[in-house]
Amino acid sequence: MSDITPDLILRAYACGLFPMADDRNSPDLFWVDPESRGILPLERFHLPRSLKKTIRQNSFRVTVNTAFEAVIEGCAESRPGRENTWINDPIERIYTELHRLGAAHSVECWHGDTLAGGLYGVDLAGAFFGESMFHRVTDASKVALAHLVGRLKAGGYQLLDCQFITGHLARFGAQEVPKPLYHELLKRALKVRGNFFSLPSPCPGEATLAALAGRR
Repeated sequence: MSDITPDLILRAYACGLFPMADDRNSPDLFWVDPESRGILPLERFHLPRSLKKTIRQNSFRVTVNTAFEAVIEGCAESRPGRENTWINDPIERIYTELHRLGAAHSVECWHGDTLAGGLYGVDLAGAFFGESMFHRVTDASKVALAHLVGRLKAGGYQLLDCQFITGHLARFGAQEVPKPLYHELLKRALKVRGNFFSLPSPCPGEATLAALAGRR
């Protein structure tokens, strides 16, 4: 897959496929088309009370697209319990190019001037495909996820694809759906146009909470 291009990536996502690598040092990518797909229903996002308090207190400054390359590098870092990742050099290169073209975005959480955590993903019509998240400070990735959901709700998105379910995501309401249902949800989402910039950046906690509650 050395000839992979941003256009090919976007066409693959529209068909329900996404690329991965075997490990951080692999030079190659492969396409994934799982029989069960992880999604996070936007209207059924579960916001824990403690996280709501953290957001309201503005414990982190939340921005979008201010440090995309640093976010993807953070997601690729090894850490205890996850010594290896699927994000290799080709992944970093192609998604950085997608970002430059406006088709991939990052959400950053800052603690002072330090990047405390964040996430990135692909933006296509009314669907957002979450790729990976990381944190260096407790709750930073959770705040980034909550902000992403609020931003997608405010922007009229129909689908948040999280690829695979983890215990972490399940606590927020993520669920697995069979491939045929996923493709139907994807088909519907591709018929609308989401606005990723529906909220300000930096975004105060109250604005995120209002978006999560369906208020503007």
